[in-house]
Amino acid sequence: MSHDYDVIVIGGGPAGYPAAIRAGQNKLKVACIDEWKNYDGSATFGGTCLNAGCIPSKALLESTELLHRAQHEFAAHGIKTGEVSFDVAAMQKRKAGIVKGMTGGILGLLKAAGVTALQGHGKLLAGRQVEFTAHDGKQQTLTAKHVVLASGSVPMELRSAPFDGKHIIDSWGALELPAVPKRLGVIGAGVIGLELGSVWRRLGAEVVVLEAMDQFLAIADQQLAKEALKNFKKLGLDIRLGAKVTGAKAGKDSSGADSVAVSYTDAQGAAQTLAVDTLIVCIGRRPFTKGLLADGTGVELDERGFIKVDHDCRTGAENVWAVGDCVRGPMLAHKAKEEGVAVADRIAGLYAEVNYKVIPSVIYTAPEIAWVGQTEEQVKASGRAYKVGTFPFLASGRARAMEASQGFAKIVAAVDDDEILGVHIIGPMAGELISEAVLALEYSASTEDLQRTIHAHPTLAEAVHEAALAADKRAIDMPNR
Repeated sequence: MSHDYDVIVIGGGPAGYPAAIRAGQNKLKVACIDEWKNYDGSATFGGTCLNAGCIPSKALLESTELLHRAQHEFAAHGIKTGEVSFDVAAMQKRKAGIVKGMTGGILGLLKAAGVTALQGHGKLLAGRQVEFTAHDGKQQTLTAKHVVLASGSVPMELRSAPFDGKHIIDSWGALELPAVPKRLGVIGAGVIGLELGSVWRRLGAEVVVLEAMDQFLAIADQQLAKEALKNFKKLGLDIRLGAKVTGAKAGKDSSGADSVAVSYTDAQGAAQTLAVDTLIVCIGRRPFTKGLLADGTGVELDERGFIKVDHDCRTGAENVWAVGDCVRGPMLAHKAKEEGVAVADRIAGLYAEVNYKVIPSVIYTAPEIAWVGQTEEQVKASGRAYKVGTFPFLASGRARAMEASQGFAKIVAAVDDDEILGVHIIGPMAGELISEAVLALEYSASTEDLQRTIHAHPTLAEAVHEAALAADKRAIDMPNR
């Protein structure tokens, strides 16, 4: 039986387009199908991350961080700015330009790799056939030796606070606000909620974050989480833990202005109400598999809607693979990318491996928060004897020169063989600094390995070096306790 393609990838986000490009690099005949449409109806590749997540959020975070620094830090540098103003429309225009340039770049990359880019909906049929419906409604059936499912994820909706697209919005809507709301509510103190809350707080919004869990950033090392909470409160985020939302309704307040009435129970179980202009719901994401699978494909979903795969991302159907947010594991663009590349190499008969134990996490607030490996709490629970080294950025000459001395670097290592088990950083450029830690864990490095690695001076990376030294009470630039 002849096939139209060696590989068809359904999904053009951070899992799909890298899979397609690598398959093309491996001299396979490839098609990549993506159905993303922006609010203006334009079709683009890049998925949520590039169009409505990672990239546009970082653009706004950067703009608002510069504003915050101009308002609160420049004077310390001897820079006199006078009264600083801002233009939300200009910020949004800059953000949109960045996104447009990068989505266009993906089309160029697909073309360079010899990949056929198809814009529309892809649906897997039995026998590795793919029904492709273009945005204009034209339909055709394609066949492939291998199919890679990379359909991504969508924001979860809260039953008690359903999206209305105007006053009760998801994370994408929060990136498109044309003006600064006076009162902003955020449901969920996770990565997305904290980043979006930071953006609009820096622009002057009164921000209240309602988090159902009693523990702040439960997924992170708790020493890190406590430091982060302190900094968010300093920024002015009103974070209320143990707050369980019971309802939200858009309407008018007593003055006749648009308002959202939010009802919730606080940490003590008492009923509370909150009035905001705009409510962002950021309670997580769920796999997007709507219209993806026809009957008889052999591909199965688990109880949470994720596509069932093995360690190598194989589904239960022969030569059908699944990668990214639609499968198990953290919903992170870099995890998705590595899975997509690995699957493309496996299809080509090449060796590939994804080390799920060393996937870094980053929150792009100010200061940034990043970690990889096990938290101190996890190591302690395992029963393994461990040691901890920390180094404050207050003792870093480079951080002090940057007027960015909040936070610390922390290393958790085993006592028996000195292996680094986890690295946790809150401070300037933490998202960049964590890469050294990821490499260290990938190669099972010890604290001694980092101790004996020369770091340039003065750099922020010295904080990681000093934290490694501190694990053995050998730090140079701070007292050892």
